[in-house]
Amino acid sequence: MIRYLSAGESHGPGLSIIIDGFPSNLPVSKEKIDEQLRRRQMGYGRGFRQKIETDTVEVTSGIRFGKTLGTPITMNVANRDFKNWTDRMAVFGEKPEDVKEIYRPRPGHADLAGAIKYDHEDIRNVLERASARNTATIVAAGALAKQLLEQFDITVTAHVVELCDVKATEFPEDLAALVAAADESEVRCADGAASAEMIKRIDQAKENGDTVGGIFEVIVRGCPIGLGSYAMPDRKLDGRLAGALMSIQAIKGVEIGLGFEAARRFGSQVHDPIGYNGQGYVRSSNGAGGLEGGVTNGEDVVVRVAMKPISTLYKPLPSVNMRTKETELAAIERSDYCALPAASVVGENVVAWVIADALIEKLGGDSLEQMKDNWSQYMARVAKR
Repeated sequence: MIRYLSAGESHGPGLSIIIDGFPSNLPVSKEKIDEQLRRRQMGYGRGFRQKIETDTVEVTSGIRFGKTLGTPITMNVANRDFKNWTDRMAVFGEKPEDVKEIYRPRPGHADLAGAIKYDHEDIRNVLERASARNTATIVAAGALAKQLLEQFDITVTAHVVELCDVKATEFPEDLAALVAAADESEVRCADGAASAEMIKRIDQAKENGDTVGGIFEVIVRGCPIGLGSYAMPDRKLDGRLAGALMSIQAIKGVEIGLGFEAARRFGSQVHDPIGYNGQGYVRSSNGAGGLEGGVTNGEDVVVRVAMKPISTLYKPLPSVNMRTKETELAAIERSDYCALPAASVVGENVVAWVIADALIEKLGGDSLEQMKDNWSQYMARVAKR
């Protein structure tokens, strides 16, 4: 299976990720990784920092002449804004006396719990790592995973379906058309009318010093039957997807297929009838979201993810001064008014990572060639069933 370790602070010198477990001989495009990083920085409601940073990846190990070696891959994303933070985020040396410390935690953020857990007096030591800026390296890892999935005709895409109280209802039936419409929208919503209303909600939030969240949907097409397992809880693919998505900053809920709606219906209105079309098993619906018992069933994997409004408010909520214990307004940190479109790109790449992990687990092999041989044998066996 594949794994990674990431490191870095939001305003430090840069962000790094070390990836282990990718097969050798996978063709890798740096441009495709940079494209995912670019998409992550897009979207209506982003803050000023996106005008400073233009994220690109630097690969320092594990790839030679455009192909993976089967050894650990190291990727780095520089923080261009570090030049403005060298005094406040210096790696070595004494802290300058005039550095402004943060001691009024923001409700909804890791500030208070993190400061107590790690015994930090200055909350900046918490928020720098807890920041969603750190999703840049996770997107880079997901972009690498996408390139592996492409070898097996598995695609992953995401689009926004709700923002605040605006719900999209009109989507193109064709997936390619849906992707194209989402890409054209400033909020990554394929419903044009809803997209316009979502922009209005973001403008309202900005005017009021507030923030908004919403829901995005990730669709995986091309998964074969049999990724994941029902045998052990930690091998269930739905659990792995939910865990990975819940680990993204500001995510508060995940549902697969009908999700919570399934709890409101009779079983006959939830479960997907099984048929056979002469070539394989088919479903007339996809309420299960492509997963049954923690295993892919051959239908699209469909996951919906709920993002809370960003914690930093320009009209801050009441908090407590951790030094005096007096009630004061929470600290203000430069932030976005809405990062939902960006979060959908992060979620898309996180899902790609989990699916790639399950694919490697299923097929085995140290090289791409071995994986493809195993894929052919497995798909031939599935076709006989």
